This record gives sequence, C-alpha cells and structure tokens, in this order.
Amino acid sequence: MNAIVALCHFCELHGPRTLFCTEVLHSPLPQGASSGDVSGQNEQAEEEEGGIQMSSRIRSHSPAEGASTDSSSPGPKKSDMCEGCRSLAGGHPGYVSHDKETSIKYVSHQHPNHPQLFSIVRQACVRSLSCEVCPGREGPIFFGDEQHGFVFSHTFFIKDSLARGFQRWYSIITIMMDRIYLINSWPFLLGKIRGIIDELQGKALKVFEAEQYGCPQRAQRMNTAFTPFLHQRNGNAARSLTSLTNDENLWACLHTSFAWLLKACGSRLTEKLLEGAPTEDTLVQMEKLADLKEESEGWDGSEEEEKPSAQTDVVEGQELSKCPPETSLMPDCNSWNVAHRRLSVFRSLRHMRQVLGASAFRMLAWHVLMGNQVIWKARDMDLVQSAFDVLRTMLPVGCVRIIPYSDQYEEAYRCNFLGLSPHVQIPSHILSSEFAVLVEVRTATRSSLYPTLFDDEQSLNKYEFVVTSGSPVAADRVGPTILNKIEAALTNQNLSVDVVDQCLVCLKEEWMNKVKVLFKFTKVDSRPKEDTQKLLSILGAAEEDNVKLLKFWMTGLSKTYKSHLMSTVRSPTSSESRN
Repeated sequence: MNAIVALCHFCELHGPRTLFCTEVLHSPLPQGASSGDVSGQNEQAEEEEGGIQMSSRIRSHSPAEGASTDSSSPGPKKSDMCEGCRSLAGGHPGYVSHDKETSIKYVSHQHPNHPQLFSIVRQACVRSLSCEVCPGREGPIFFGDEQHGFVFSHTFFIKDSLARGFQRWYSIITIMMDRIYLINSWPFLLGKIRGIIDELQGKALKVFEAEQYGCPQRAQRMNTAFTPFLHQRNGNAARSLTSLTNDENLWACLHTSFAWLLKACGSRLTEKLLEGAPTEDTLVQMEKLADLKEESEGWDGSEEEEKPSAQTDVVEGQELSKCPPETSLMPDCNSWNVAHRRLSVFRSLRHMRQVLGASAFRMLAWHVLMGNQVIWKARDMDLVQSAFDVLRTMLPVGCVRIIPYSDQYEEAYRCNFLGLSPHVQIPSHILSSEFAVLVEVRTATRSSLYPTLFDDEQSLNKYEFVVTSGSPVAADRVGPTILNKIEAALTNQNLSVDVVDQCLVCLKEEWMNKVKVLFKFTKVDSRPKEDTQKLLSILGAAEEDNVKLLKFWMTGLSKTYKSHLMSTVRSPTSSESRN
C-alpha cells in the first residue's frame, strides 16, 4: 500500500512532533545503502512474518539520504528537540524490512527523507494533534485534501507520572493520496491501530502505577500548589516513549507492526476488472450462496442435523444431502462431485451426441430446453451425474433442479433432472406423458455398440442407451431456434470443445435477454396479448417451441432482476414517465 504510517507526539515544549514513521520503497535503495549494512554484534537473526522478511538489521544512511548530521536534512535541528521529541538516537540509521514476494522495502526512521514527504507528514502531524480532533480528544478521525493527502488519525493518551495531568498526548496517522482506498480501509486500520495503542497504553500504565506506588506525585503536587509547575519537575519535562513504557525494543517493535500494517492493508483489497453487468447465472449463483449461508447459520446442531434425511433435499440445482458439510456453502456442488468421481463419463455435449446418436440426442436436448423432466435410470451413479453435468450447460442456472440419484420417483415440480436406480417403478402416466423423457442405461448384449472414440472409453462400451418419451420429437420438426444453433455448433468439427462452450454461453445470454424483455412486457407492464405476439415476432421467437422455451426460462430469472423491475414500476418517476 502506498502510504506512510507515523507516530506523533504533542510535546509540552515544542508542540506537535513526528516521532517515528514507516514508508514504502518500491525502487531499489539509493546507491551505497546496501554496502553499509552493519555486521557482527549489530546484526541479529532475521524473522519472517506474513511474507515480509522482518529484519532488525540496521541500515546505514549516507548523508544524501537525510542523516541527522546533514544540515540540509528536512528534520528539525537538535536544538529544537528534547528527549520527548526524539525516538532514535542521533547516529541510529533506522530499520529496514524486505518483502521477498513483491521486492518492496519498508523503511522506518524518525522523519521521511524526502523534503516533500516530510512536509506532508509534518502537516498531518500538526493537524492530528491540534485542530483535527474527535470529541473527547481520543479516537479516530479522517481528514485531508487532494494536495496534501488524506489522513486516518487515531489520537490517544499515554500515562506519565511527571506530565501535566499525568498523561501525554500521541497519535498514529496513516497518510495516502487515495481517498476511496483509505476510507474502505477504515475498519481494518481502526482495529489494528487500536491494538497497537492498547499495547502501548498497557505498558505505560504498568510503569505509571509502579512510579505512583514508589513516589505518589499527586500528593506532592498538592503540597506545592503555589509553586510554578514547570519548575517543580526537576528537569523531567520531557520523557521518551521508551522510558514511559520501559521497553528498549519499542521502536523495533513499532517498525514490525507498521510494516505489517502497510503490507496487510495493501493485500486485503484487490481491484477486479468487470467487462459488463453480471449475467443472470452470476446473480442466481450469488443468491443461492446467500441463501445457503443463511440456512447454515440457522443450523443449531440439533438431532435433525445428525439423522440422515429420508428424503433428498433439492435447492434449485443443488442437492444438499450429497455435499460434504465443509463445501455446502459453495454455490454449486459440481466441483465436489467432479473431484470425487472416478472419471467424467461424458466429456461434453458433442461427446454425448456421438454416444447417443443424433436423433436420440435431439429428442433429449429438446426436452431439456423445454423444461420437461429428464429421467435417467442406471446402476452407475457417476454416469448419471456426469450426464446431468453435461446437459445442465444448456440451461440457465436458475432453471436447473437436480436430484442426482434416488430410490423413489420424484415429481416434476421438485426436479427437472432425476436419476433413478434400475429397480424404481415409474408411474405409467409419466411414461406416457409428453412432458418427460426417459433414458434407460442397460447392459449391452454386444461387446461394442458404437465405435470407440477414445482409448479410455471402454466403460461406455458395456452400456446401451435407450431414449423414450410419450411425445417423441419428429426428425422434420423445426424445434426451438437455440437447439438448431447448438446442433450446428456440435456438428461443426472445426470448432473445439472450448469454443462450443463459449457458443453456449453466448446463446444462453442472447435468449435470456429475450426472456427479460418478455417478462417486463407481460408481467410488469401487463400488455395485451396482441402486443405480445408482435413482440415475439420482433424477437424472432413467434414459433410454438420458442414461446414455450421463453416461458420456462422465465422461471430462471434472478430475484434481483425481478425486484429491480418491480421497484422501478412502483416508483413515482417511472409512472409519470409512462403517462
């Protein structure tokens, strides 16, 4: 994160001062910096925290880098600094941490080396300890502008038995030029900086209580009430923070904390490039994920959770009882099923078409697109699940309701993809219904029913696929437009499987856009039937099969889209515009 974190102090003699700051260096260190590493007793063991090589190795600065001995240094002169205004000793070069993942260096010293950065930090320090103060003088506040940067400041008090009011005033500030990023990081920065402050206050409180126990200052000051206060402190008007906390490694610890803060805050927020509005499939998956999260939060660990469910639960394309608990919050169980399946039996729609045959596949695909119930009867659960994984790619996510495998028949309103074991009896009215299609996977009587397409397809050679329906699709039937385009893509051998998958995505988006128009026209605007027929003609979907397909796909629209349309209709501005 391109920011500077600094610790500031309000000195009773010199006013607001910057005590310690950590900045990010994306470019290599200045020439001569690496050659000045102090070895021997000053070099300690290096540690790694969160990908940062947290090193207490001290780096020697050249005069050009702003050493305190240089008269042109942007920092204040020694004569303008007291013990309370100084963090590192005069010859102390500062601290450096190396992030090996990004080749970024985090450098800490009392003041920034660059004059412009020094001015920005100085101004932020003054404002954080003077005019930009939250109520109570202790807590977080945000201020800044485009020219001098934006600042997140958290002011706090440190106990000091020798200070006026027994406490001294400090602040930790974070400065960066990106206002939106800093505001979005407010909760994270508040929690982490509050933790640093609590640790400092805890250490100082122990020292304060020990000093008060040995020599109570309150009673002593009351006895000398008429003596000027500043002259009664025996020269202890300013005390360093290391003295107040009794921690000689304070600045090294602060460097570690500030460096981690800069790295973690920069890693927690990432930018994503969106090439357009989210698709309906994306919206539906997000809604399913939200519903599953709410449902999981409602689980109380009762006996209902421990007992196996006698009936399979289906939630719009997801079969919860088949998913392991740790993955039940995912928007789709597909990944788990694929990972645990021995091998995907059907690799793609093209592969399934080659296995079933052109006429049988067309009948099956027609029923899938129309929303009719698709029933597979087989002993191999993996084969059934693989078939459903392939067939569902022709439908929007919101139109898919799957029960992968069941020991009893389930009604069509519960699922449009149903897997059954061979011994399950299907009602006779379902077998003769025009709204269902049955695929029976039988054991083949011959060694090979179709030419082997791949070397590892011996598992399919032992099966025979019989597709039946009460309303078989005639070969000369036109069918829905999208089915004809899908078959054209599948038969075109110049198109790879990946290209066909992208064609499916585009076709589904094209027809979902038509569904949106029809939904708004009929359900929201309540137009007459004659106008609806004209609209279908304009959309190129006036044929019977296309109308059925649009009505079925309308059930797959996301709740977000429907509520958006309804809220638009109810708003006064929309009603006025229609009038």
